[in-house]
Amino acid sequence: MKDLTLLSSYLYDLPKELIASEPSERRGDSRLLVVNRHEGTISHHLFQEFPQFILPGDQLVFNNSKVIKARLYGHKASGAKIEVMLHKQLSKGLWECLVRPGKKMPLNERVVFGDDFSATVEKIQNDGSRILRFEYEGNFQSFLERYGELPLPHYMERAAGAIDETRYQTVYAKNAGSVAAPTAGLHFTEEMLDTLKAKGVDLQYVTLHVGWGTFKPVQAEKIHEHEMHRERYEITQETAEALNRCQRKRFGVGSTACRTLESAYSGRFSEASGDTNLFITPGYTFKAIDCMLTNFHLPGSTLLMMVSAFGGYELIREAYAQAVKERYRFFSYGDAMLIL
Repeated sequence: MKDLTLLSSYLYDLPKELIASEPSERRGDSRLLVVNRHEGTISHHLFQEFPQFILPGDQLVFNNSKVIKARLYGHKASGAKIEVMLHKQLSKGLWECLVRPGKKMPLNERVVFGDDFSATVEKIQNDGSRILRFEYEGNFQSFLERYGELPLPHYMERAAGAIDETRYQTVYAKNAGSVAAPTAGLHFTEEMLDTLKAKGVDLQYVTLHVGWGTFKPVQAEKIHEHEMHRERYEITQETAEALNRCQRKRFGVGSTACRTLESAYSGRFSEASGDTNLFITPGYTFKAIDCMLTNFHLPGSTLLMMVSAFGGYELIREAYAQAVKERYRFFSYGDAMLIL
């Protein structure tokens, strides 16, 4: 019997060629592995078949956060090149950032991205990240659009290109703030959303801004010693009321939507905004969702632990083994898993 409190229980071998570094030719042209945790079954489908698993009156909850162009390249007065990765907004113009090379950015050092856009180091944190104060006039997002680039995950091993401008965003992305896409939502086309609506499915949207902590590896062998990252979320009053009206099954689309719902639920939903560092591992009792749509996650990641908590450790481990055997595509641009 595996000790589910140990990191080693969540590792698996993944051939590198199964990591999806590019999106599928067309949005939605993905495969769908369906895990029925009540029957203990695993079946293989195409994502276009997803609506057949949803009944009228069911509720789908999406994360409508929009990925920002969070990677910036600048230089110091000396000409030294600096890379800045936005991590989390603390207040207007003040961001927690990852800076490379960090040793070239001491306290009060300034980095210039353009004639009208620069930043100064206000604080160096214990983990090596920096608090930067950005200097600009006008709308911050417009400066990111002009000077930044989309921050693709490291495992894609490439810079963002023109195709990622659309494909690394969901079609319903609305509220800017994520530094990584809520990837389960990338499979949905406008046409599929229309199909679901026409079927009588209730589509609702929450916001959770995905931070770089989502890629932070768990290094502690005892997983509960891992310090879970914080992410900002919001549920509007209108959405909270709609969530409370749901009489049938509620599907969380992606780990971020699920984490938002589980963080905000206390017998019912209310208008809410705040930070969550909820760390879901096997033994956790889910209160807010009945089904989960998600992608395939990195070995040893907190996301894989969450999926194992929801689907059952042994069943999810078998599902991943089958996905590798059947050569599914893994991670952000990869295929999907539906857990019923």
